Parts: sequence; C-alpha cells; structure tokens
Amino acid sequence: MWTLARSMPRALAIALAVLVAAANTFNLGADLDAMADAARLLLPVPFEIWLVAFTGIILVVEVFFSYRSFSNVMRWLTASLLAYVVTAFIVHPPWTLVAWSTLVPQFRWNAAWLTTLVAALGTTITPYLFFWQTSMTAEEQQERLRDHEGVDGATPATIRYVHADANAGAVYSNLVMFFIIVTCASTIGAHGSATIATARDAALALRPLAGNFAFALFTLGIVGTGLLAVPVLAGSSGYMIAELFGIREGLNLKVWRARGFYAIIVAGLLAGMAMGLMHVDPIKALFWSAIGNGLAAVPLIYAIIRVVRDPRVLGPWVVSRAALVWLWLAFGLMLASAIGMVVSWFVPS
Repeated sequence: MWTLARSMPRALAIALAVLVAAANTFNLGADLDAMADAARLLLPVPFEIWLVAFTGIILVVEVFFSYRSFSNVMRWLTASLLAYVVTAFIVHPPWTLVAWSTLVPQFRWNAAWLTTLVAALGTTITPYLFFWQTSMTAEEQQERLRDHEGVDGATPATIRYVHADANAGAVYSNLVMFFIIVTCASTIGAHGSATIATARDAALALRPLAGNFAFALFTLGIVGTGLLAVPVLAGSSGYMIAELFGIREGLNLKVWRARGFYAIIVAGLLAGMAMGLMHVDPIKALFWSAIGNGLAAVPLIYAIIRVVRDPRVLGPWVVSRAALVWLWLAFGLMLASAIGMVVSWFVPS
C-alpha cells in the first residue's frame, strides 16, 4: 500500500484500511461459517468441530507452509470453482431468458435494488484483491529472482505474463459468479419459497429442485471456494495493514522474520472463527461486507489511476490508454452506484 498511501491523505488511507480489513474479516467469517455448515451436510460432524478444523487447517497452511507450497495449493483449489459451472448446466435453466437478462440492462430506482448493486460490484471490483494481487505478484518476482540470481523481474515477458494471468483470473472468477447466479435464480429464485439464512439453507433448498448430484456439487463448491477465499482475505488484510504501517511482510518469510504480518493474519482468522461460534448471521455479514467493499473501492480505484499513470512510480510500465479507459469506466460506475445507493436511502421510489 506504499504507493496508494502516498496518493491520498494518511487519515483517509487508514480509514480505508480499517474499512477493508473489517469487510475482509466479516467476509472470511461468513466463509468459514458456510464451509462448516456445508461440510456437515456431507459428513454429520458438529458445526463447531468443522469450524475449528477448517480454521486450523487454513492457519497452518498459510502461516507455516512455504510460499511456493501455499501458492500451489491455492492454484489447485481454483478447480473447485468448476463445480458451480457444472451445477448450472445440471439444473437446466431457461437459457433464452438467461441470455436476455444478461445482455439487456435493467435499472430500478429503489434502495434495495441499488444497495444490492453496490454489493454485487463490491464482490467483483473488490478492494482486498487490489492488495492481494499486487503482493502475490511481488512475491512471485522475488521467488524468480532467488531462482535466477541477477535476472530483472520487470522484463517485458514477465509483464505480459502478469497481464495475461490477471485477465484470465478476472474472466474465470466472473464466469463462475455468473453460473452461481444462474443456478440459484433458476432454482431457488424461480420457486421463491426458500428462506436462505445460511449456506446450508441454500444447499438444502437446491436438493429437491435440482437433485442430489447438483446438491452435492454445490455443497462441495462451497467448501472448496471457502478454502480458496479465506486465506486470500486474511492475507490481504495482512499485506494492507503491514504495508501501511511499515511492518515487515511477506508469505515467503518465516514466521519469526515477519511476526507482525502473521499476527494480523492469525487475528483475522480467529476473529472469523469467533463470528461462527457466536452464530453471527453469515448471509448478512457477506452482504454488508460487500457493501463496505463497494464503497471503499471508489477512492482506491481513483488512487490506483493516479499511481499507474505516474512514470516516477512505474517507470516505463505506466498504464496503457485502453486500460486507463477501463479504469475510469470502473471508477465512474462504482461512484455513480454508491451515490445512487446513498441518495435512494433518503429519497424513496
């Protein structure tokens, strides 16, 4: 966060860090809750045991495994997201209606719709990924430099690889989100009879509508996605806070060389586990954390625009014009949505 912190008043940077860290913690707490709730549908072990077990596994892997081992685990876990894609085709949605609803924009001026829009954008253009993506890229560059001493990490080939990797990840994650929406809308949403308060409710509601196979795939997807998301959320908070306050950080460092950084990660995981043990509503936690992310993304995107245009920071690797247009469009969309949401709270439809 060095360049971002230098691109805005320090008080604003700290306020945004607190907001994003809080959203991350609520998010990972909801994910841990969802994983434990889903897992006990497949194996009837008490919720609390699953919750503590998942937290412990993630903590051990993220804190004590080498960076290379950790990153390999994360890469393989992305395959679990394909469960949602397969499930969408099993439930046989009305694809003509899906295509029409996808391609033809809709707009409603009411607080619920606009708030949900901000939440949806907050799960797509998510602040925690700003820090996670850049930090992971830096970690991988350091790994390459150690493996090939004297090789400059910022080569044209490396930049092309990072660019392709980020684009592929963005496309893949948004396609998965699309298929989750299609699955839930064409089953639970279409019937409108289920009250969804937990991941368990969602999986159980899917079973009579789509069958046991779709139910099992969806449930496994919840567990796999949580194993992928929780360490990212905890690590993102660690990088963000450590870089803001000048604490030594890096998953490629041993625990005793970055105690503060790992302490932030452990604190986030334990706070998330405590949320589950206190039975904080996971769906509400996810929803409000997404809204917080949607609001925090606005000034952060503007700060990123300032940084990526500055040759004093990036040298020859300043942003292209095409990418800059997309950045401004994203900023405009997020800003307009946030303003619309706040105004709708005071100006009823």
